[in-house]
Amino acid sequence: MARQILSLDQIRTAGTATTKLEAIREAHELLMAAGAVTAEYLPAMIEREKTVSTYMGNLLAIPHGTNEAKDEILESALSFVRYAEPIDWDGNPVRFVVGVAGKGNEHLDILGRIAIVFSDEDEVSALGEASTPAEVLDILGEVNA
Repeated sequence: MARQILSLDQIRTAGTATTKLEAIREAHELLMAAGAVTAEYLPAMIEREKTVSTYMGNLLAIPHGTNEAKDEILESALSFVRYAEPIDWDGNPVRFVVGVAGKGNEHLDILGRIAIVFSDEDEVSALGEASTPAEVLDILGEVNA
């Protein structure tokens, strides 16, 4: 990919949300600020969550829009938000919310790279302890490969 899908301004190490809906909004705000999605991508993210939970295990949720919302994605990007207190995600604890916007079929490639990072307990632990967005980006750097 020519451009980075995750940059420092798309990383928040101290999220403010306390509910799943607020966390999805926070993930969407960062994607929108990056110029990756339109405002209409948020309802699609919420709709996706109603049909299938985006909880992935290892304290991770990856909210993303429905296939019908592909036109609302302007370019592929990720947002990363970490929470000090776990958010209840349909009965599962979530501390990391990675918003996903993938142009075309790029989202599958992007999701695969996120899964690799989050399948490693040491990486998850390091993400929990990272004190700056730069440290988070260093750990998640593979997503930009």
